[in-house]
Amino acid sequence: MTLQTEFDFTLPKGYIDKEGNIHRNGTMRLSTAKDEILPLQDPRVARNEGYLIIILLSRVITRLGNLKEINPGIIENLFSSDLAYLQNFYNRINIDGEAKIKCPHCNKEFSQEAVEAKGEF
Repeated sequence: MTLQTEFDFTLPKGYIDKEGNIHRNGTMRLSTAKDEILPLQDPRVARNEGYLIIILLSRVITRLGNLKEINPGIIENLFSSDLAYLQNFYNRINIDGEAKIKCPHCNKEFSQEAVEAKGEF
């Protein structure tokens, strides 16, 4: 059995870059202890605890559209709904352990993205 360490997501609105391109599809990896500890040493987090999620997400998002690099500046400029979505997604894959939902009727597993896109099972 292999452990899935990367999970694809689609942002509700998407990040708009300086050229006006929208980046919605991305990949997030599982976080490590280091990912959660290092941001606590950042002076921006010391000044504002809310900044922790910005740095944390910039560490664990490995792809967003065709952007070359994911950094805190990109996460800062996401729409609030996209930031909330990513926080929820982070919790699902790191705390709940998966980004899958099991149908209560047939026990078939679906990706969280498929369920959200359709709006129901």
